[in-house]
Amino acid sequence: MLHHHAVSGVLKELTLSLALKCLSFDFIGSSVDESSEEFGTLQIPSSWKPVVQDPSTLQIFFDYYRIMGPPLSKEALECLVRLASVRRSLFTDDPARFQFLGHLMNGTKEIIQTGEGLADHDNYHEFCRLLGRFKVNYQLSELLSVESYGEWIHLVAEFTTKSLQSWQWASSSVYYLLGLWSRLVTSVPYLKGETPSLLDETVPKITEGFITSRFNSNQADFPDDLSEDPLDNAELLQDHLEFFPYLCRYQYETSSLCIMKIMDPILQVYTERASSPMPVDANELAVIEGQISWIVHIIAAILKVRQITSCRTESQELIDAELAARVLQLSNVTDIGVHSQRYGEISKQRLDRAILTFFQNFRKSYVGDHAMHSSKLYLRLSELLGLHDHLVLLNFIVGKIAMNLKHYPQCEDVIEHTLSLFLELASGYMTGKLLLKLDSIKFIIVNHTVTPYSYFASVFVLYFGLVQRREKKGRTQSCLLDDPGPACTTLRCRVCVVVINEILALLSCSPDNVMIGLIWNCSDAAFTFDAIAMSFYCSSLHGLRCVTTPLLKFMAEFVLNKAQRLSFDSSSPNGILLFREVSKLVVAYGSSILSRPINTDIYNNKYKGIWISLIILSRALSGNYVNFGVFELYGDRALADALDVSLKMILSIPLADIFAYRKLTKAYFAFMEVLFSNHISFILNLDTNTFLNIIGSLEAGLKGLDTGISSQCASAVDNLATFYFNHVTIGEVSASPASMNFTRHIAECPNLFTEILRTLFEIVLFEDCGNQWSLSRPMLSLILINEQMFANLRIQMLASQPMDQQQRLSLCFEKLMADVTRSLDSKNRDKFTQNLTIFRREFRV
Repeated sequence: MLHHHAVSGVLKELTLSLALKCLSFDFIGSSVDESSEEFGTLQIPSSWKPVVQDPSTLQIFFDYYRIMGPPLSKEALECLVRLASVRRSLFTDDPARFQFLGHLMNGTKEIIQTGEGLADHDNYHEFCRLLGRFKVNYQLSELLSVESYGEWIHLVAEFTTKSLQSWQWASSSVYYLLGLWSRLVTSVPYLKGETPSLLDETVPKITEGFITSRFNSNQADFPDDLSEDPLDNAELLQDHLEFFPYLCRYQYETSSLCIMKIMDPILQVYTERASSPMPVDANELAVIEGQISWIVHIIAAILKVRQITSCRTESQELIDAELAARVLQLSNVTDIGVHSQRYGEISKQRLDRAILTFFQNFRKSYVGDHAMHSSKLYLRLSELLGLHDHLVLLNFIVGKIAMNLKHYPQCEDVIEHTLSLFLELASGYMTGKLLLKLDSIKFIIVNHTVTPYSYFASVFVLYFGLVQRREKKGRTQSCLLDDPGPACTTLRCRVCVVVINEILALLSCSPDNVMIGLIWNCSDAAFTFDAIAMSFYCSSLHGLRCVTTPLLKFMAEFVLNKAQRLSFDSSSPNGILLFREVSKLVVAYGSSILSRPINTDIYNNKYKGIWISLIILSRALSGNYVNFGVFELYGDRALADALDVSLKMILSIPLADIFAYRKLTKAYFAFMEVLFSNHISFILNLDTNTFLNIIGSLEAGLKGLDTGISSQCASAVDNLATFYFNHVTIGEVSASPASMNFTRHIAECPNLFTEILRTLFEIVLFEDCGNQWSLSRPMLSLILINEQMFANLRIQMLASQPMDQQQRLSLCFEKLMADVTRSLDSKNRDKFTQNLTIFRREFRV
């Protein structure tokens, strides 16, 4: 008897496991992550329809959940989650789908009523996922059509409220419940009919429960690992606040009153503590700061979703003003009295980061000319705080930014968040211009030299967006206030020269950080070339002795012709002078790195500098501010030396290593595209082995998974094949040295073009390429080079296919060249691309 029960238990376990694997199978090859809330609908075969529609199928899994203990009960719920996600088209008609939905609803209702199995955390989590699927896969109108909807929605609301009260135990599970309610309330405007949704009764309780649970969470004991606190973890915070704002906006007046009712007393206490003559309990302040941080994050999240249309009513903007006024009032208090001595406390840092998040979201909704003219918010803010327009508010934000930079020099998280906010302000089209109107900004720019160096660094950040992050990778970010006006341009140039000179004077003290500063001083800047060129030219070799990589990064930013910022007069020699300095730097680095063996950390000690050098040359060669013909005409070796040393650096790296390091890969193929586009003669004049080595790397790049690199390789191959077609195949003028060398290369490797064309056809026909247009360009060029070669390749490809496919492929090939002439003009290329699209589609049917 015992043996029989044991066998039965094993059989049930295996059966349930098999069912879950069948329902988890990816039938359409979408490769989705089914652990995610966003895995969508379940695409099961149509032949399963009778089984899925049979009411006993769902009941089997509900029964399994009741009779099987953990972990098998969790697997039963997982099966139900997948069945709840079955595609709509599987059902014969709406009545069949509603019957299925009703059975799901009744099953979950019974679990909530009994609470059976929900004491197990895994069961609880999976059950929340199951509830979340109701609105992901069904419309609100469909839920209302089920007879038991009213009882079900009240039970789910009660279940959600209890979950919020047990947040620390169910924090990851509540995400799915909030997602359900968020989708329900956002569907109400589209609901037709008179059947009540009952959301007006249930949502306010959930909203209040969420706010109260977050406020009270800081009174509980935290685990030792503070990194697990959502206030310290951006991803966790996003999970907690992603859906909640939509619930608040649903009945905004009620929700806002709840927030203000909780926030006002605690804000008053915090304000009183700032000026209290009595000693203040640090633990009490830490709890208060944690509570206020949560409320500020909630307000910030509410403002973030203001961009949706239904939130732009005047009544909602007035409520936004009420909530924003409280955060702005709080911001005034955080840096005075007792609070000004707490910058080293984690709770204080969390609060200041919450305020920065509020400013970021507020800016997106209410700062800018359009926001100013359309919003009633500033009328209310003027009444409450005297902030009558967005320029005054922007000045307020800048003051907070400066305060953080001054008082948090050692707190990387706050500094990074502060600079992120300033980056958004300075890089925005409207806010960047508005910043230059602020007296505080103008004063800082003009008077920056009278401050001590420690504060000067912060001021420098404030204007130029320079940040010296102490990260492992030493990354930086930058921004620049930009105004094309002559007054601002003159001021910027004056400051730029002074700052560069001061930075160069500090090279001997802290070369790494100072050179990083020099990099980002000019990055993304519409700077005046004459103002800084000589400062850099005089210091380039000095900087090179101090640190290599930062100087290379500086030059990479310097030569980037972003938004045509490097535009010189027709009589100006600056473009040529700039490239000569580029050549000196690249040749100096290349000669140095090639002359010494690298045995350890080859990426940081060699490859990193090489890929930055390739980026420098790619940007300089494609910047359209240098007439490169001048160098050869006047016997200047700057271009030739730069190309020669770049080739030597490339050849010193095995092809496998080029593909192994992503940044190196991207820099290499970007450089190849530029070379084949603008300096193909340099490639053709190489020896045959080197030439074939480079072409082989292009063919390998075509086969790669990165469509961007594949497109760059296709462009390079197209330029190569076009050159051959124009200068060799139909060339009528006397052959140039480059074309003669090209002919010699092909003579030594006659199958070169055939293999590349074969590769391109195989990619187009047999792979899911997302860059078919790019691949079609070199294909036509290669076909027209030698049409007999194409005919032979066609025969070989037909022979490689199964017999039942050969006839269809042959017909596709016949249509491929229809109406395509022997020309490489744009119209003919477009026609071939159209034919190739049809060719691919008909073959893959």
